[in-house]
Amino acid sequence: MTRARTVHRCAECGAEAPRWSGRCPTCSAWNALVEELREPPLVPVPAPGTGLGGGLGAGARPGPQPVSCVERVAGRSRPTGLDELDRVLAGGLVPGSVTLVAGEPGIGKSTLVVQMLGALARSGARCLLVSAEESSQQVRLRAERLGALEPDLWLFPAGSLPAIVGAVGELEPDVVVVDSIQTIAEPALGSAPGTVAQVRECARQLAAMAKDRGLTTVLVGHVNKEGAIAGPRVLEHLVDTVLTFEGERHHALRMLRAVKHRFGPTGDLGLFEMTEAGLVGVPDPSGLFLGDRRGAVPGSVVVPAMEGHRPLLVELQALVAPNKVNTARRSAQGLDTGRLDLLVAVLQRRVGLRFGGDDVYASVVGGVRVVEPAADLALGLALASALSGVAVPATVVACGEVGLSGEVRQVPRLDARLAEASRLGFREALVPASAPPRPGTIQVLRVASLAQAVDDLGLRP
Repeated sequence: MTRARTVHRCAECGAEAPRWSGRCPTCSAWNALVEELREPPLVPVPAPGTGLGGGLGAGARPGPQPVSCVERVAGRSRPTGLDELDRVLAGGLVPGSVTLVAGEPGIGKSTLVVQMLGALARSGARCLLVSAEESSQQVRLRAERLGALEPDLWLFPAGSLPAIVGAVGELEPDVVVVDSIQTIAEPALGSAPGTVAQVRECARQLAAMAKDRGLTTVLVGHVNKEGAIAGPRVLEHLVDTVLTFEGERHHALRMLRAVKHRFGPTGDLGLFEMTEAGLVGVPDPSGLFLGDRRGAVPGSVVVPAMEGHRPLLVELQALVAPNKVNTARRSAQGLDTGRLDLLVAVLQRRVGLRFGGDDVYASVVGGVRVVEPAADLALGLALASALSGVAVPATVVACGEVGLSGEVRQVPRLDARLAEASRLGFREALVPASAPPRPGTIQVLRVASLAQAVDDLGLRP
């Protein structure tokens, strides 16, 4: 009889090591190896008369078949009733799929899944919410506040995996949500919930159940302090779709992205606004971001940014302030600090502007984070405007990547960016000189360098 043995598994990559060490030999992560008890694998006994190869017994999977013969009905998606969520999922949830929704604590993951289940239950789907973190009374209060008290929405407060499997077999739901995967435990493993072994095994069994029953399954997962999904990385490989729910606590805006999706593209962005009545979709985010804009103010420039396939017009603001100490400060909110330092250096070296020991602050208004290089031109103009005190006209947008020599380079999806700017009433757009010609109502102003853009707008001190 083979006995169970102790192994050490990496919490980051899931690799196995025979003994503990301070660093994972596979992914080089420090202090990531966790001890777990590994049970011996069960050796299947061949059916009589089948030999070593064995025949296809009852309940076995079918043999190879042409891909054109696979039924398409299994891949049809079910709309969730939340337009922004359906946008990210390319139509909705697919039967038999496993979706992981990850986000920071308190960002609104439970609110999102309860609203989704309420909408699905209203459409006739039988839904089961497995609540392993909150009591039944807490879930009831949230569902009542969100208007999700539906007869086909069932609640099961449990943290034991066998109990969850039994409840699914008894109820036979169409959709099941587990909130959260880090609090579910398989008693046979003997370890605490949230450990590498528990998260991996519970997710594996839930995924296998989803495939066998054609059950749409959604797992809620936590995010660690580094911003990555908590638990072993094998958790992301076990599921079909990984959604990240992001936002700033002091802003009502919430952003939903798909970082992995086996049934569609991963480029779309879902935008929600957190209200007292729950999450409300934002169909016109550009209008929301620019709703409180004051107009022509020194240091303010609008950039048509891209979030996946969705153009968003956001306002970049810059402020240059005198510094009475020797060390100048560079601060960026919603922007890459390294990109801010680079543009300040380009403005000083290639454009001839002098920031000296002044403090430089830059921010994206509205709680959005813009990290694409296409915002370089707008940020450079905002810095020059803040330094000179000359405002960029309120009807101008700017879009382009700035190189180390000060040249302005092309950016992708320029047509979609300018079309969104034109829709919101902007009349001029500063774009790279090498951009292809574009007919339209917005006037295109081509610039070859950041210095030319500063001179054309008269932003020199």
